[in-house]
Amino acid sequence: MRLEKEKSQFLMVDVQEKLFPYIVGGEIIAKKITILIEGLKALEVPIMAAQQYPKGLGNTIEQLRPYFSEYHDKTTFSCCGNEALVKELHERDSKNVIIAGIEAHICVLQTVIDLKEFGFQPIVVADAIGSRTRSDYEIALERMKYEGAILTTVESILFELCYQAGSDAFRTISRLVK
Repeated sequence: MRLEKEKSQFLMVDVQEKLFPYIVGGEIIAKKITILIEGLKALEVPIMAAQQYPKGLGNTIEQLRPYFSEYHDKTTFSCCGNEALVKELHERDSKNVIIAGIEAHICVLQTVIDLKEFGFQPIVVADAIGSRTRSDYEIALERMKYEGAILTTVESILFELCYQAGSDAFRTISRLVK
């Protein structure tokens, strides 16, 4: 199945101040998420973000805040526990939900499972998700794949959605991934 930008949307899960410093490879993950968001914006793919109990875990990390004008706050681990977020996903009528964020084995995994249940196709960007331990991350990827998620990388998904060379979006993405 080829992924198309017109049928896709992006959801960033819980990349928050108080937890993010403990994520294995967090600095690289933050950079990858930034590249992903900038590429998706160039492709005009809609983006949204969720935050897990910001009163306790803080807000989205500073480097990612400028990309979002609003957040879907939640207390359930799955983003799909937020009715407004699910409603917005359905209103866009884009069945592919591209996912990045933390923690892979908790909130990202449970969101993937629920997205499948709601009829969406989760596209997990493996180099843009993380956990506090490598083993939790690895097991989470296996479970997500078992549950029907498509696994990809930042560079792979951006060029797949771009489809061909020569456009302004292609030039932007090429610059971002260098």
